[in-house]
Amino acid sequence: MTDRRTNPGGFNLVEALVATMILSGAVLTLGAISTNALSGTRLHRHYEGAAALIDKQLSLIDYMGIEAFIEAGQTEGIVEELEPAYRWSVTTEYQGIDSLYLVTITVSWLEGSRPYSVTAQTMLDGAGTVTSTGTGTETGGQQTR
Repeated sequence: MTDRRTNPGGFNLVEALVATMILSGAVLTLGAISTNALSGTRLHRHYEGAAALIDKQLSLIDYMGIEAFIEAGQTEGIVEELEPAYRWSVTTEYQGIDSLYLVTITVSWLEGSRPYSVTAQTMLDGAGTVTSTGTGTETGGQQTR
């Protein structure tokens, strides 16, 4: 016969509690890491949306021409179609050199109760690149009729 005091066959209560605590700590740590990763992904998606909105505004200004954009007068707005709602504003500043303008576009939004914003600046030439000829309009070296 074997004596139970000299050859225990299983875990005692203290060993089981320690193993449970270690496992619980590991599960909580992995949960916290996953939550932070998802929050970072959501914030990155919002930054991408803001950058896309800046690109859209710059394309509109480029299409209209900086001087026509300034004359139109719409230099701020809200895009509510996207989540979260983005607020954008465009400021232009004449540089005093030929027709050169400094264009600053700022897009801001709220994530919870914390505000975020992205700002882009560029220089645009106010002189149009479209010139008129006798038989059509020439744009960038190609003639359209």
